[in-house]
Amino acid sequence: MTRALVAALAALLLVPGPARAQQDPADDEALPQLKGEAKARIQNLEQYLEDWDVAGAKAELAELEKLAPADIEPVRYFRGRIAFEEGDYQKAFDELSASGVRDKPGSWLRLVKDTRDIVKDHSRAESEHFVFLYPKGKDGVLVPWALEALEGIHAALAKDLGHTPKGKIRVEIVSSATELAKVSTLSREAIRTTGTIAICKFNKLMVTSPKAVVRGYDWLDTLAHEYVHLVVSQKSRNTVPIWMHEGLAKYLESRWRGPAGGAMTPSTLALLGSRVRSNTLVPFEKMHPSMALLPTAEDAATAFAEVFFAMHLVDTESGPGALARLLAEMGRGSSDKAAVEAVTKKKWPDFERAWMAHLKKQPYPKELIPPSAHEKKQLVEGDTKEKDPKKKGKKEREVSFGDFAEVQETPARKAAHLGELMRERRRMGAAAEHYQKAYSLVGDRYESVSNKYALTLLELKRFDEAEKVLLGSLVTHPGSAATNTHLARIALRAKKFDVVKKASLDALAVNPFDPEVHVSLYLAAKKLGDDALAQRAVQGLVALLDIDPSKVGELAKRLEQSNLVDVDVTGPPPPPPVARDAGERLTR
Repeated sequence: MTRALVAALAALLLVPGPARAQQDPADDEALPQLKGEAKARIQNLEQYLEDWDVAGAKAELAELEKLAPADIEPVRYFRGRIAFEEGDYQKAFDELSASGVRDKPGSWLRLVKDTRDIVKDHSRAESEHFVFLYPKGKDGVLVPWALEALEGIHAALAKDLGHTPKGKIRVEIVSSATELAKVSTLSREAIRTTGTIAICKFNKLMVTSPKAVVRGYDWLDTLAHEYVHLVVSQKSRNTVPIWMHEGLAKYLESRWRGPAGGAMTPSTLALLGSRVRSNTLVPFEKMHPSMALLPTAEDAATAFAEVFFAMHLVDTESGPGALARLLAEMGRGSSDKAAVEAVTKKKWPDFERAWMAHLKKQPYPKELIPPSAHEKKQLVEGDTKEKDPKKKGKKEREVSFGDFAEVQETPARKAAHLGELMRERRRMGAAAEHYQKAYSLVGDRYESVSNKYALTLLELKRFDEAEKVLLGSLVTHPGSAATNTHLARIALRAKKFDVVKKASLDALAVNPFDPEVHVSLYLAAKKLGDDALAQRAVQGLVALLDIDPSKVGELAKRLEQSNLVDVDVTGPPPPPPVARDAGERLTR
């Protein structure tokens, strides 16, 4: 593209026109200089865009426009590219169309057109450093939490990496994997194979709504993760290879809520440990050009864990500001290996050996642990709009036999199935016996077994036992929305409102579309005297249920008076059938 544009502009500058006519006719030496300057400006434009420096590209375009007619194709092409990076999609479409770019799969014009059509009706919210665009309706529940997390990671990285982007960063929420594929240039197959849920590209963050994922996912950490990518790209002038990019993003994604390195899960550690023992790690070079293009989700998870520990090693053993110095080295033109050598004071082969030793000494679980429901990022098939609540089926209730498909131990799976059958028939004592048998065989290994067992114990009013089971599950499967929601129910009964608040916030960070989470949060906030948090919970319920704010009190009363098992804050008081799993279905 660059050579063609340079040639086109050079040719146009040889033809008499507005720009040529304004020159002194006697100044015959100006034309060769003009050609050379225009060519240099175009090359600079391409480099600025490649470096993710939109401000630099915009300034360079202004200089180019002084040298060439404003309506020639190369100028309009770059005007369209910059408009796209700035989020002015209609202008980008008009300029790229006029520049001769064709509307075909993979073209800039198709990308701009698809993006424009997807986000044109989005609602908009802003904070000091971010512009947040989201589909109208229930996705409004994301706004305050998203902006809070984004501002948190913005402040943290300003301190850790010494860089803050210019202007407000654009964040766009899309409704499905199909939409993410259209706005990101990734294929839908790659997205589904590796569980890719978000991407940072084109000077913005593109993130899939949690409502498009069956059980939700760690969407707040994901927003932070993608923002790390933006800062890394800008500070390094987009010279960081993918292994280092993903290592930094994974290692730093928890900084909005606490120290770096807080995002590693037991299931991922167990997987990495097995790959270390079997010597089947993913080489750095195979991670290029994207983790989303690795063959399997297991390979992608392994690769993320590998590079996480590479950056952990650099950060913890190279002194204060190590990661900022690493990016500064890359920005000055050093290769990834040279930058690592400069910061760690180790030759690359020595660093690799130190990294491998670092991997081998981690406290890995002895056995593989199935990923939590939110780690699987199982996408909703088809339309993500909520179904008619009058057409709910048994699968949308807390009775579900499919949850145990992941249980590999046959005796435990059979016992869990029998337990669920007894629960369906309201024989809670027998159900508890079967679930206890399954649980004794597998312990906290399976999130589904633990939660079903705990629900049965709740029905039998064996609250202390249920809490113990849930807390054990949370150690193995941290962040589980269902587990946290069930724990909030128990804490609500015991009037431990600080525990209700924490559990509800942790559930919300995975599945913000469950109304019960917001009602629990409202109750806790009111009891703790946190009016701001209570108001935020009210706003969330208004967005989810389209109700008058005055009705929230009724929902809170219904939850308080529930039996903590048959909980449905959005409908009439439930009949005796069994309960709904927290997070099993999206809100009506």
